[in-house]
Amino acid sequence: MTHDCAVVETRQRRHDVCCQYGCDVDVAERDAIVARRHEIRDLLRPEAKDVPWFEPEEYVVEGYPSGRIVRTEVFRGACIFLAQDARGCAIHRAALEHGFDMRGVKPAVCRLYPLYYEDDAVVIDDDYPAYSCAWVDGPTLYRHGRDTLAELFGSELVVALDEAERLVLARDAQRPTNGAPTVLGHTHVPS
Repeated sequence: MTHDCAVVETRQRRHDVCCQYGCDVDVAERDAIVARRHEIRDLLRPEAKDVPWFEPEEYVVEGYPSGRIVRTEVFRGACIFLAQDARGCAIHRAALEHGFDMRGVKPAVCRLYPLYYEDDAVVIDDDYPAYSCAWVDGPTLYRHGRDTLAELFGSELVVALDEAERLVLARDAQRPTNGAPTVLGHTHVPS
C-alpha cells in the first residue's frame, strides 16, 4: 500500500481508485461481513458508520457460490468500506487488526482484482490500465491473484496457470525490451 495511486490520463492522485464503484458481494460474504460488523464498523469513516452498507436488491448471477449477489453502497464517491482515514478496505484492515481470516468475508472479487471471472474465463478488468498501479513493477497479476484463484476454482486451474505462466515468462525472456518494463504483455515506454 505504498504506491501513490493516480488516474493515468489526468494524473489526478486518487488512492484506491479501484474502489470507486463498490463491488459485487456474494450473499454469503454479505452475511459474513454483517457478522463482523462491530470490528468493521469501527474502521469506517464516522459519517459512513450508520448508513446502509449494501444496496437492497439481490441479483441472481451464475458463477457466484450462492448464485446471488448484492452490491456494496457507494458513499461519497467510493465503496462504503473504503477506509478514508488510512488506505485500503476496512474489511481487510479489520481482518488484520482483529486476527480473523478475510477469506469468505472480504469479497472474492476484491481479493482477486484486477482479475475477475466471467463466461468461464479469468480476465483483466478493462479499467485497470487507466490506473497507475498497472504500470508499477511488482508481482504479475496472476501471482497477485493466485491464492484466490485456487480458493475459488481449485488447484487444477492453478497448476495449469502455473504452466502457462512458465511458458510466457520463458518466451518473454527471449524478447528484447531495450530496458523498458513489460506491463500487461506490452513493452511500456513512459511518456
